[in-house]
Amino acid sequence: MDTPWLREDEEHAWRAFRRLLIALPARLSRDLARDSGLSPADYEVLSTLSEKPNRRWALKDLAAKMEWSRSRLSHHASRMQARGLVDKEPDPQDARGCILCLTDAGFTVLAEAAPHHVVSVRQRFLDHLTPDELAVLRTISTRIADLPD
Repeated sequence: MDTPWLREDEEHAWRAFRRLLIALPARLSRDLARDSGLSPADYEVLSTLSEKPNRRWALKDLAAKMEWSRSRLSHHASRMQARGLVDKEPDPQDARGCILCLTDAGFTVLAEAAPHHVVSVRQRFLDHLTPDELAVLRTISTRIADLPD
């Protein structure tokens, strides 16, 4: 196999990016847990459901968005359901699936968590970038995230 080894500039960029992928989520996660008791996955589920019509979405579609298996999300949603944050209903389009519904209690928890989370995102990330850097970051992130598997 003819391996296309990284040039020095590529290696430095890759290592810096890998460090960011570890450091930033860990810090945001700690802030989220401290401020609201939520995990990043909890926040993703709650915030996504809050933006959907009637605060409901098929589990299979949310799992795809989160790049989780249906089973993993179903188990996570069951734990959230036990905490009163979401409910599950049968999916009329998929006999094996379900619809996740954001409860009023879940919406309240999200509404209380969101301001703290936004402050954390600003302090740990956005405030350190110029508008031009944000535009480039958005372009690069979208391009790479939208690549097919």
